[in-house]
Parts: sequence; structure tokens; C-alpha cells
Amino acid sequence: MKTLLLGMALFSIPGFRVAPPPARVTGPVRSQMHRGGRWYLAENGHAVYCRGPVITVNLVDGGLRRVATYCQGEHPLVPLRD
Repeated sequence: MKTLLLGMALFSIPGFRVAPPPARVTGPVRSQMHRGGRWYLAENGHAVYCRGPVITVNLVDGGLRRVATYCQGEHPLVPLRD
């Protein structure tokens, strides 16, 4: 009985409570950033990360252009430098 009363008295003190362990802080989520894609050199000279296949599209003037698909950023299709 004395142990129970002593325990209740100690746990009533705000600074004495046993705190849960702090949550583990992890770094940025890399697994979502680069999963299943590849880096390519765009026609404008910048590197782009794309998840889709490289395809060849027909241009209006009859030429062919290689483009990477499902790229991050503003443009889903990015013309590639040959």
C-alpha cells in the first residue's frame, strides 16, 4: 500500500513522469524521390529525371525526335540531346 501511495505521489509531480522515447527523426525520403527512373540530358542542356521510357515521335516537318516521358517538373515530355 505504501508503494502504491509513493508511486502515485511521485507521478503527480509534473517533471517526474516517464516520457516516451522521442520519435526517430529520419532524413528526407529518398525512396520516393528516385524510384525506377533515370537521369537524361535534355536538349536545353539540363539534366532531367524521368520515369517513363524514351520514345521517338514524328515532327510536323517529317523529322524524328527522341523524348523522355513521365519527367519531373513542368514538362511531362522532354526532348533529349542526341
